[in-house]
Amino acid sequence: MVTQTQKTQRVEETASLDRKSTDEKAEHVETSSDGSVDLQHGDEALRLIDAEEKVEFSEEYNLKLRRKLDMLIPPICAFVYFTQFLDKTSLNYASVMGFPVTGQGYNLVSMAFYLGFLFWEFPTTYISQKLRAAKYLGVNIIAWGIILMLHAAAESFGAFFALRFLLGMCESCVAPILILIISMFYKKNEQARRISWFYNGITMIFGGFVAYGVSFYDGHRLAPWKIIYILLGALAILVGICVLIWLPDSPVHAHFLTQEERVAALERVRDDQGGTENKTLKKEQIKEAVMDIRTWLIVITTLLTSVPNGGISNFSNLIIKGFGYTSKQTLILSTPGGAVAAAMTLFCGWYSDRKNERMVPIIFALVPTILGAGLLIGFNRAGQKGVLLFAIYLTGTFGSALSSVYAYNASNTSGHTKKSTINAMTLVAFSIGNIVGSEIFQPKDAPDYIPGKIAIMVLLSVQLAISVLLRWVNLRLNKKKLVVIEEIKRKHGWTDEDVQRERNKHAFADLTDKENPYFVYTA
Repeated sequence: MVTQTQKTQRVEETASLDRKSTDEKAEHVETSSDGSVDLQHGDEALRLIDAEEKVEFSEEYNLKLRRKLDMLIPPICAFVYFTQFLDKTSLNYASVMGFPVTGQGYNLVSMAFYLGFLFWEFPTTYISQKLRAAKYLGVNIIAWGIILMLHAAAESFGAFFALRFLLGMCESCVAPILILIISMFYKKNEQARRISWFYNGITMIFGGFVAYGVSFYDGHRLAPWKIIYILLGALAILVGICVLIWLPDSPVHAHFLTQEERVAALERVRDDQGGTENKTLKKEQIKEAVMDIRTWLIVITTLLTSVPNGGISNFSNLIIKGFGYTSKQTLILSTPGGAVAAAMTLFCGWYSDRKNERMVPIIFALVPTILGAGLLIGFNRAGQKGVLLFAIYLTGTFGSALSSVYAYNASNTSGHTKKSTINAMTLVAFSIGNIVGSEIFQPKDAPDYIPGKIAIMVLLSVQLAISVLLRWVNLRLNKKKLVVIEEIKRKHGWTDEDVQRERNKHAFADLTDKENPYFVYTA
């Protein structure tokens, strides 16, 4: 190990490295069956740090650095996701403010967003790997802000369908990029909480109040729903500009950090074995991602929890209005649901990092939604508005499940191409689930939508079993890895110090979680 007294000298040495020679050093990665690794084609992190020797920083220094990261990265991520959630659910607010498309046409327009999302998910994920991820994200945000503002000029079903499709394409890059950025800057036991800071229901509160305020305008010059689109589009453009200026692509390119702090940021996450950034698209990692049983369990998880999202995010206001409220009352009464969703997401993020769990928080998130759907069905004709409102607020807790899925992907996948592939597959499942969800609340079932509510109960109940299974698989894989490490130690007569040296070398070699014997899964 390199002590803290040596770190300044090491940083100065790494800063003066010729980029060409460093790239040659990280040109290719080969692993051998004995647990050792040859460094070539490793992560970009190898431009700044030594593959074998770890630079030690004091706990006080690392805490100060983490606070500095927290002052910039999670807030910007929060603004991005805040904007995205507002923009994709803008149709929900417009639906009770005189939006010109109704009935099955409304269902299809709501579906169009996720069709665009589905169509462009894999291309946008791999494009972002080749480019500077944060810069690519910023350009997409500005583009969708312009598209959102164009909604105010549309009048026909075809125009709205096309604009929603393009909106979905532009927004499909958000989650994969934000997950990658969080995983590059934060340790495994810090990731879920940071993701919960930006993926929560506070947006629903803000959006509800904005829509409520706009609804008082009489619309003699511009329809209230058009004002919503113009305001949200302008906000997206502003956020996109901020992302282009301030959000870093990776610790290597984090210009708000000093050279020493960049090295410290990389060393902080070295032991997690998750790696950072690699621009080479590796087909063998794509194959491994597709062949990994855990990938498909996550895909099923995302699919099952996204069907309710497609329904509730687009129809919750119509459901509340169906209880007997006016449009204005509906907009303001939708806001407490955002508070419930935010509270659950923040709790799940805290619990997930505190207990080193990912699946248990998903169970916490799903049970109240199942209960809420049951209450909506059971008290459907009882006329008890208070119970029905309480039930619809409970249904919002399921959103925390997707936040936990994002944290799971960040913590349980290594190898940049594999990460990108699994994130893309996750978001494809998300879009398919939302497409299905947009059709479970059929116009013929209005205003009760009983079949859709039953579907939510059944799908999420099945997901409870999937969560338990996935947790068991990860714990079983960890036990197998311990056996492999002990076998490597016995075969070579290695000490714990030798093992740590190899662990250091593996960290930024762009190995997948299966290739790397030192990678530990989070349950």
